[in-house]
Amino acid sequence: MAIFRPLKAIRPRPEYAEKVAALPYDVMNSAEAREMVKDNPYSFLHVDKAEIDLPADTYLYSDEVYNKAKENLEKLVSDGICIDDENPKYYFYRQIMNGRAQTGIVGVASIDDYIEGRIKRHEFTRADKEEDRIRHIDTCDANTGPIFLTYRQNDNLSAFISSYCESNLPIYDFENDSVRQIVWVIENEEITEKLEKMLSQIGDYYIADGHHRCASAAKVGIKRREENPDFNGAEEFNFFLAVLFADNDLEIMDYNRVIKDLNGLDNDEFFNKISEKFEVEKQNSTEPFKPQEKHTFGLYLDKCWYKLTAKDGIFDESDPIDRLDVSILQNNLISPVLGITDPRTDKRIDFVGGIRGLKELERRAEQDMKMAFSMYPTTLDDLMSIADAGKVMPPKSTWFEPKLLSGLFIHKLK
Repeated sequence: MAIFRPLKAIRPRPEYAEKVAALPYDVMNSAEAREMVKDNPYSFLHVDKAEIDLPADTYLYSDEVYNKAKENLEKLVSDGICIDDENPKYYFYRQIMNGRAQTGIVGVASIDDYIEGRIKRHEFTRADKEEDRIRHIDTCDANTGPIFLTYRQNDNLSAFISSYCESNLPIYDFENDSVRQIVWVIENEEITEKLEKMLSQIGDYYIADGHHRCASAAKVGIKRREENPDFNGAEEFNFFLAVLFADNDLEIMDYNRVIKDLNGLDNDEFFNKISEKFEVEKQNSTEPFKPQEKHTFGLYLDKCWYKLTAKDGIFDESDPIDRLDVSILQNNLISPVLGITDPRTDKRIDFVGGIRGLKELERRAEQDMKMAFSMYPTTLDDLMSIADAGKVMPPKSTWFEPKLLSGLFIHKLK
């Protein structure tokens, strides 16, 4: 069974929570972050993207940036903006977006559970992105961004969480980017022990979002073990900050594709080639085509929408990866027809999260790209099946919303 312990958190005082809380570091660039923090010296972006407090030409991965992040984190505490909880606690963290609520448990997970596969992953990570977060975590001596974990829903645990939240007042309740953010702190030791016991019966966890942060946290923990050969396993560096959600609370949005060109083909040649693997239907509506079922895709080209339907026999229904829509499109169209064999590195393809809407696909196809594909969302069943099989999804398969905010909980490594 995977371990999920209470957290001894650094967190904002209630009157500062709304100003401190920030979107995760990897959903905006430096220029956007600078704009976001105007007139807000408390934003956690000063920690997670500390380059915004340095000259604009500063190298993003310089020692100066990581040291500034540490300085800014320490200042939040020394200035009294954030407080340090005396004892480890669990927290419940609820987000409400467009009327849909998801409620997670905030605590710390074990790097051993990650290393040994009880916290299951479904994506590859990139070494450069890992190295950035390793240096950030190690320099700050803290996990500053939570890992988004999920588990197969448990009725008793869900009822317990719901009952507690209905019966107790939250410590934080505010809105960020049109998403309501509510946090409860569990102060009662008996309730904490009961929750810890229930969590011990859950089984394995799955990474929903945050693969790079998770891998980096584990590697920092391993590094600290090498530096402290007498470690006993209870030290904070053996654990990382996470929020744990039941799978039926979550929603995966579509993760769409935009392509730069037709790989030297004219339109007729392109349609002839894709018709070998897909039924193609031109849409008369001016509205974007949003797929309503698996194995169907929208194609936007030259200001027209088309519905593509995968033909029988072009994928293996028994293979959890081959039957994914992102795999079907990649293996039968994007790679063989458009010549994009490595979507991780090829500059001719870009990815657009479903939160941005299908009109964004039209804009991109008419502005800096040639065409766009709208996708049916990957399901959590797909994600868990692939992780259980020890396999890895194609890149950019899942887009979770809402994003977990950073700055509400910080986990010090000692």
